[in-house]
Amino acid sequence: MKKVLVLTNSSGGLYDFRGEFIEALCAGYEVYVSMPDDVKEKELAALGCHIIKTPINRRGINPLEDLKLYRAYGKIMKELQPSFVVTYTIKPNIYGGIAAGRRKIPYIATITGLGGAFDRTGLLLRLIVVMYRMGLKRAACVFFQNEENKSIFQNMGITAKKTRMVMGSGVSLEKHRYEPYPEREEVHFLFVGRVMKERGILEYIEAAKRLHNERIFFDIMGYCDEDYQTLLDELEKEGVIRQIGFQTQVHAYLAAADAIVVASFHEGMSNALIEGAATGRPVIASNISGCREAFEEGVTGFGFTPGKAEELIGAMKKFLSLTGKERAAMGKRGREKMEREFDRKLVTASYMEEVTENLNK
Repeated sequence: MKKVLVLTNSSGGLYDFRGEFIEALCAGYEVYVSMPDDVKEKELAALGCHIIKTPINRRGINPLEDLKLYRAYGKIMKELQPSFVVTYTIKPNIYGGIAAGRRKIPYIATITGLGGAFDRTGLLLRLIVVMYRMGLKRAACVFFQNEENKSIFQNMGITAKKTRMVMGSGVSLEKHRYEPYPEREEVHFLFVGRVMKERGILEYIEAAKRLHNERIFFDIMGYCDEDYQTLLDELEKEGVIRQIGFQTQVHAYLAAADAIVVASFHEGMSNALIEGAATGRPVIASNISGCREAFEEGVTGFGFTPGKAEELIGAMKKFLSLTGKERAAMGKRGREKMEREFDRKLVTASYMEEVTENLNK
């Protein structure tokens, strides 16, 4: 069997959002996964993957660490001699792409979002652009999850042999099945995402301070990725928020919410939004590429400008002005949109087309 090497910075992200694609690969190829952690090691192994542990500092910019990562990828490719490579997220895309390209191994990459990388200026921005150019220029195909990210890459001269657009990772309509809308007097907003400034946690906290009362609750699901834990603990003690923490199984929490909140400054395509909508929950989301595609204003949710607490509060007030039946209907329309546009089977088929086409050349 031909060997396919998958490079990722998170076993959880790979399994939860691309598990169907990995399963499809395992049905026809010998699949090796390079990843830094063991969160979903058992699950990936059960699909038929061979696991290779490769440390990654996801957010660090230490050139020595990155050189070690590039060399590690090169060593893996030299030993395995894979017929094809698949990369996800920034560092695997760049250093895995350079390593595969120099060995003339066909590979595909996915831009899952830009984060704050292209908000930088000067020498650091130029360096990021150069590294992306090196990592992607020999890619057989680069998948984008929204048009804005694609345009930014084109304007920066970051090109590949071919590009394709997919609706994020898609959503598993079976795993995130439709759930009846809660019938109660209480309203629970659920913030989903890493607790960090670029995810809009400060605006969400401000909304919680202003709007929480005996029947309006503000929950936070996600791990604390920046130095906010003391603040969160204080706010929870005061009854302003409730911390759910990082969860590997999120469906029950989405179903228990009245509205899903994503306040990010940047997104590739928000998995939280499409999973929440698939569950039948209205969404309150940043009006940016990567979120905008996942909801319809006033139909399946409400949008706001990221970084603007007043606008977030305004969107929440619009939601609170709806009756229970109106909120339930909004959630049902969100589910229907996911069925039409975001079925993960469609995304998996797009990836398998590229793999098959390149391996049959």
